Amino acid sequence: MKTIDYKEKAKEIRRNILKMSHEAGVSHIGSALSCVDILTVLYFGIMNIDPKKPDDKKRDRFIISKSHAISAVYAVLAEAGFFDKKILKTFCQNKTNLPGHASRKSVPGIEVSTGALGHGLPIGVGMALALKKDNEKSRVFVLLSDGECDEGSNWESALFSAHHKLNNLVAVIDYNKLQALGKTNEVLKLEPLKDKWIAFGWDVKEIDGHNYIELEKTLSNLNKEKPNIIIAHTIKGKGVYFMENKLEWHYK
Repeated sequence: MKTIDYKEKAKEIRRNILKMSHEAGVSHIGSALSCVDILTVLYFGIMNIDPKKPDDKKRDRFIISKSHAISAVYAVLAEAGFFDKKILKTFCQNKTNLPGHASRKSVPGIEVSTGALGHGLPIGVGMALALKKDNEKSRVFVLLSDGECDEGSNWESALFSAHHKLNNLVAVIDYNKLQALGKTNEVLKLEPLKDKWIAFGWDVKEIDGHNYIELEKTLSNLNKEKPNIIIAHTIKGKGVYFMENKLEWHYK
């Protein structure tokens, strides 16, 4: 797709996130808005998926580990045609199929249940290993938060993935520099983040997570010998000027 197509898709997705969150009276808007551009390029330019065949054995898998930002995934899935956009109105309402964290099979396109941080990558590792053992060409994409990198389960997964040469595993860190209780470099310093992943045996690329050209180019040219991780620098609340880089929009 052309860059302008990504831009228009992302604008519509952000609009729907705001509508959903407002009508439901829920938080985590800033966390959802920061990852929209990453999701847009993945779903509309990179991943091998078919909304008409969401369980196709040969599909690529996507896991949102930062599950508090699930509204962004729902909005993307609806935009991609996995289910009717009208369902977005039921987000976080009684008897909804769109709960506040990912629940497996709640709607087409949700692969696994996530919510407790640090679980998405370990599950993705298991999926990637199983696919390799079955000689399947499918890939597994996992979206992580930066604050989630405080979790030890991710680093165990990093070691395991490199050891088993899981070249079908792609992790993306939504590096917006803000987590639940403050700035990531103040809560628990992550830097040098790129060097850490290199030391663990991954192919690492560091990009602007809102630049569609960079996102598409990087995700289209992945290392074929080892697991890949993309550190995507983003802005919490991206797209709404008064929410951008404001910690309170993690909860507000």
